[in-house]
Amino acid sequence: MDHNDIRKIVELMDEHDLSYFHLEKDDFNLKLKKGLDADSIQAAFAAMPAPAAAPVAAAPVAPAAATPTAEPAAAAPTGETIDSPMVGTFYRKPSPDSPNFVEVGDTISEGQTICIIEAMKVMNEIKAETSGVVTAINVEDATPVQFGDALFTLK
Repeated sequence: MDHNDIRKIVELMDEHDLSYFHLEKDDFNLKLKKGLDADSIQAAFAAMPAPAAAPVAAAPVAPAAATPTAEPAAAAPTGETIDSPMVGTFYRKPSPDSPNFVEVGDTISEGQTICIIEAMKVMNEIKAETSGVVTAINVEDATPVQFGDALFTLK
């Protein structure tokens, strides 16, 4: 079953006002649930990466003249990043009244759920691919993200 098949199933669920779909076949198991909050909207299949976006040429920037009173630029967060595996809307918590999955300063371990990305009305739990300490959260809650955007910075 490919991404287009799953998309068709989601469209049929919308068309027929279904809130639950379950398909089990050989070594394949797909469960889709829809509801009003993030806890009830879960996909029980691994998130499929979206195709990479076409590169966009950056506009040339004129170098800034150095002045003796200018403050030094803030250093960009350094360390390993956890990038978005898909296009969608980034959420830091499973539901509006729940605490955030992670905060700056938290130690996370590989496989731990760190956020949710909503794509096509499906909530995809994003799990840490590596362990470390969160030094920065690079995306605001409930904002759109693109494939490859740096979501978190770790040290």
